Amino acid sequence: MARLCFALLTVILAVASAPAQERKVPASPQEVHLSFAPIVARARPSVVNVYASRVETMPRNPMFDDPFFRHFFGAEPEGRKGRVAQSLGSGVIVDASGLVVTNHHVIEGMTEVKVALSDKHEYEAEIVLRDPRTDLAVLKIKNADKFPALELGDSDAIEVGDFVIAIGNPFGVGQSVTQGIVSALARTQVGVNDYGFFIQTDAAINPGNSGGALVDTWGRLVGINSAILSRSGGSMGIGFAIPVNMVRSVITTARSGGAVVKRPFLGAKLQNVTREIADSLGLDRPVGAVVASVARGTPAAQAGLKRGDVIAAVDGVAVDDAAGVDFRIGVKPLGGVASLSVLRGGKTQAMPVKLEPAPETVPREAVRLASRSPLQGAQVMNLSPAVLDALSLDGDALGANEGVVVADVEANSPAAEFGFQKGDVVVGVNGAEIHATRDLVAATAKAARAWDLTISRAGQTIRTRIGF
Repeated sequence: MARLCFALLTVILAVASAPAQERKVPASPQEVHLSFAPIVARARPSVVNVYASRVETMPRNPMFDDPFFRHFFGAEPEGRKGRVAQSLGSGVIVDASGLVVTNHHVIEGMTEVKVALSDKHEYEAEIVLRDPRTDLAVLKIKNADKFPALELGDSDAIEVGDFVIAIGNPFGVGQSVTQGIVSALARTQVGVNDYGFFIQTDAAINPGNSGGALVDTWGRLVGINSAILSRSGGSMGIGFAIPVNMVRSVITTARSGGAVVKRPFLGAKLQNVTREIADSLGLDRPVGAVVASVARGTPAAQAGLKRGDVIAAVDGVAVDDAAGVDFRIGVKPLGGVASLSVLRGGKTQAMPVKLEPAPETVPREAVRLASRSPLQGAQVMNLSPAVLDALSLDGDALGANEGVVVADVEANSPAAEFGFQKGDVVVGVNGAEIHATRDLVAATAKAARAWDLTISRAGQTIRTRIGF
C-alpha cells in the first residue's frame, strides 16, 4: 500500500511541475473575430438553386386501338397530361456566360430547368450537356448578362484535414453554408458514378445540396457535392464530392459546344488487387489494379499491357484500385501520352499509353423507339467501342461488339414494364435480323399482336414471345 501511495504522489508532483500549455491571448479584435465569412462572401454568389421539372403524359389506353371501342367512346384525347415531376438541387456557375455545373441526377429525365441566384434573381436555363458517367450536367442560363463565376481549384492539391466549406440548398430551405474538413480522398465504393473517385467530407451535406459547391479556404471550387451516406436521409457527417479535376473535362466540352464528353480510353479490363491476388503475385499489400484482359488494337494493347500486369501508378501518382486508374486516365486531356507504372514478374517498368478516345467505328444513330411495341420507350444505339465505353458496358460480357444496344429505358414505358434493361443487345424482332437502329425502327413500326424477340444479355441469348 505504501508503494502505491508513493507512486501516486510521484505522478502528482510530476504533473504539477510540468510547464503549463501556452495559451495565446488574441492580440487584436481582428483575431477575436476570425471567420469564414470572407470566403463565403466570395463563393456564395456563384452557387445557385436548381429547379427542374417535366410534365408526365398519361400512358396510352390500348382500348382506343379497338375500332369497336372508338365507335362508342370516340378517339382518345391527344396530349393527356398527368402529374408534374419535380427535382430540387444546387449548381455552380463556372463561366461568366452563365454555364452552370450540377449533378446529372438532379436534372435526369427533366425537360424544364430554372436557376435562382443568391440575390433571388431567377432565370430559365437549358440543359446543354448530360454526362451520367460522372453524374455531372451543364446548364446554360438563358440571359446575356455576365454572371459571377467561381474560380476552379486543384482537387489533387487538397489533403486530408484541410478545411472545406459546402454551399447549397438543403431540403429546399434556401442557400445554406456548412463547414468541415476533408475526411478522406479517393473514396471509390460510393456507387454514384462510373468513376467512383470522391472527396469525403464531414461538412454537412443534405438532400438538395446535390450539385452544390465544395470550396477550399481560398474560396476556390474543389468539388461538386453529390452524395451522402445516411440511415436517416439527413447528414451523418459522411458526404461525398466529385473532384473538380474531373469536372474540368465536362466544362471544357460544354464551352466548345459539345454534347458528349470524350475522354481517354485505355481498352483494358481491370480488377482490384485482392489479398489473394497480392499473395499470388508476390506483392506485399493489396494495392493497384490487375489487368484481366486487353482488347486488340486499343491504347492498352499498343502500350504492351498484358493480362496479369499490375498498374501501380499513372504519371507518378499511385493508384489504390481499378477506379483510381480509371479516374487518373479519365481526367487527362486527349492527345499526348500518360506513363503507367506496371509491375510484371517482380519488376517495375514504365509503359507509355496514348490518350485517345474510344473509336466510334459506326455512327451510334441513337433513337428513342416510339412505335407501339414491347420496346416502346427504349433508347437504342448502334454498338461500337465508343458506345460500350460511354455506357460502361463490358463487350466481353455482352458477347458482341456490333448490333443494337439498349442505352436507356424510359420509366413507366412498355419497355420498362417488360423488363428490358440497359445493355441488352437486340438481335431479332419477329424473324427480322437487327444489325442497326434503322432495322429496329422498321421492325417495331409494323403492327403485331404477338412479338418474337431475341436479345443478348450478359453474353446469354434470350428468346421470348410477348403478346401486346
